Amino acid sequence: MEPLYHAEECHPPYELVEVESTGNRHIPAEYRDRVLIHTVHDGAYIPRQYIYDADGRPRLDTAVLAQRFIEERDWGANLVAHKIAAAMGVRGYARCRIARVLLDFNRFPGSTPEHAGVHPLDRLAINHPFATVLDHSEKVEVLERYYDRISDYIEAELLDEKLIMIAVHTYDEHNATKTKRPHLSLLTSMAGYQMHSRMPIGVFDPMYPDALGETTCSRILRDRVSLNLERNRMRVSHNHPYPLPEGCMEVRAQVWYFFDFLRRAFEEDHPETCHEPAFKLVWMMLLNTNLRLQEAEALRSYLHRYRKLPADQVERFNKARVAYEKLAAYVHANDIVNRFRLSPSRPSSLGLEVRKDLVCTFDRNGRPQPATPAQEEKATLIGNVVADAICTYFETDRQFL
Repeated sequence: MEPLYHAEECHPPYELVEVESTGNRHIPAEYRDRVLIHTVHDGAYIPRQYIYDADGRPRLDTAVLAQRFIEERDWGANLVAHKIAAAMGVRGYARCRIARVLLDFNRFPGSTPEHAGVHPLDRLAINHPFATVLDHSEKVEVLERYYDRISDYIEAELLDEKLIMIAVHTYDEHNATKTKRPHLSLLTSMAGYQMHSRMPIGVFDPMYPDALGETTCSRILRDRVSLNLERNRMRVSHNHPYPLPEGCMEVRAQVWYFFDFLRRAFEEDHPETCHEPAFKLVWMMLLNTNLRLQEAEALRSYLHRYRKLPADQVERFNKARVAYEKLAAYVHANDIVNRFRLSPSRPSSLGLEVRKDLVCTFDRNGRPQPATPAQEEKATLIGNVVADAICTYFETDRQFL
């Protein structure tokens, strides 16, 4: 029997998987480098040092680990992402290789205690059982070795100039009430905004406007994908049974894109600020959407929570405050929000949930089995339909933006 997971080092923790193109209708060539298909929860690696001690003894109940690994993994997501990328004619898809049970890159950094009673959308990156097993230094190591390296790779290699990001996930066949879920769900709404009709307070910088929190994706794109799937006899829901958590890559990327758009516009109008330390500090804070930089968080707490500073930092942070206020005034005076919101170059982030039983089988003990020919065919169909929808969006629908 093949091992359930790989108890070995995971480098790189995130990679681009090249695929061979299939079919005859690919997205237009000029857009192929501007689409990102990726998965974050179908990784299979748990480095050995987090499972066993120096003498080879298990540090945690291996049966519990196996069960949690099965529950947390988005089985079949890589298969679907592969099929979408191949049908689109793009170079490939990106995937996270580290197992979600150890580290969930789709959440904010931190550790959630086992019995905290936190809703799954509000969990942090490290959860049960490793939230209990790992000590402080090991949690820091996991975040630095994997979370930060994934973030750095994505920001350096994948985000720039993208128009569409599709994150492929898989979800369980049934809800907690035993009712059957739709074949697919399209996720475009932020959890906090959906509940309170505004961006959550204290998560991202308040310069990010509430108006942009309503959706992470062009409605035309979302509805085109939904329509094509429904035409192929697949039931589709929107933001059900859950919307996007604020810590997920789709939401963090939207905030990053807005502040990147603002920076380009501001520095074009004010090139003299490009090398000013005060503005550099503010941009670092605004673009710190994964909340990993301590200095960025210190500036944010000074600006918005009025916290005291060490005496040797007061002058530096005061200059940053002046720079921040200039940026805030620039946003209002130049209608930056609507310029970004209505820009044809505004990226769309779309979460695609596929029901697990469509692309994966589990035996009577709950262990996953290889996809059957019928499931391979279903994954191919989903890939072809989604790719066809993206083609139509680029060829026809974008003219209405």
